[in-house]
Amino acid sequence: MALTLLEASKLNTGDTYKMGVMMKFAETSDILRLLPFEGIQGNSLKYNVEETLPGIGFRGVNGSYTESTGIINPKSENLVIAGGDLDVDKFIVDTMGMDQRTVQEAMKIKALALSWTKTFIKGDSESDPREFDGLQKRLSGDAVIANHATGAGLSLAKLDEAIDYVDDANVILMSKAMRRRLTEAARDTAVGGYITYMQDEFGRQVTMYNDLPIVIIDKDNNNNQILDFSEAGNTTSIYILSIGEGRVSGIENGSMDVRDMGELEGKPSFRTRIEWYNSMAVFAPYSAARIKNITNVAVTK
Repeated sequence: MALTLLEASKLNTGDTYKMGVMMKFAETSDILRLLPFEGIQGNSLKYNVEETLPGIGFRGVNGSYTESTGIINPKSENLVIAGGDLDVDKFIVDTMGMDQRTVQEAMKIKALALSWTKTFIKGDSESDPREFDGLQKRLSGDAVIANHATGAGLSLAKLDEAIDYVDDANVILMSKAMRRRLTEAARDTAVGGYITYMQDEFGRQVTMYNDLPIVIIDKDNNNNQILDFSEAGNTTSIYILSIGEGRVSGIENGSMDVRDMGELEGKPSFRTRIEWYNSMAVFAPYSAARIKNITNVAVTK
């Protein structure tokens, strides 16, 4: 059974430290808040993706059917090792209190969550074998919809087309700049755009477009915009996903491992180690789409 980090954290009530770390990951990254992770055995997962359904038809009396088989594409996902060590000098703990260690740990967790979020979008295992392929590399063909041949303001018609392409779409990923453009369009009666609002599990306001929550992909751990207007022709992309078990999902072997290593023998520092064997998968066709070639100008119909 696939569980989100928030759901999994509730199963670790006996380990409040680990529970807090998992909740901090979910609080830092909206995609980690929503994405379920399916447990697997071993260091990789092989699965099949339905490509083409078999043909079907009718026959006349004394006639026969035309034989037809569907097309299945085998896929494989390798787990990567995400995590890091955090050392806090004993002098800091002794002079400023154990709370300072908690502060430093929270910063490390935030950095890891933001780095993972960037990989979810921009990851490229050919450029860096230590990471998994993100959505930008995975999506191709009909799943990539050009907003314009070279670049233009977001077309709401193209956004609606991308939403319709995805079966059971339940989330839209975009930058804060693109969200601002959408809310501007909603205030313009000549353009429109059905915008509403809701609250997430942490009480934060979430913008909705046509009843789909807009998840913000903001900055990475180096304070760089993940979905900045830095793609070809100074453009950005929007992603529409169907997140859930058997659709767009994370995979992991075991849950996130959080260990207090105590004071190190080689130096007077306290170490916390976080390790997580994970990756992502797009299990079903028509469960993700990308709109590309969007420039930072006003939205059109």
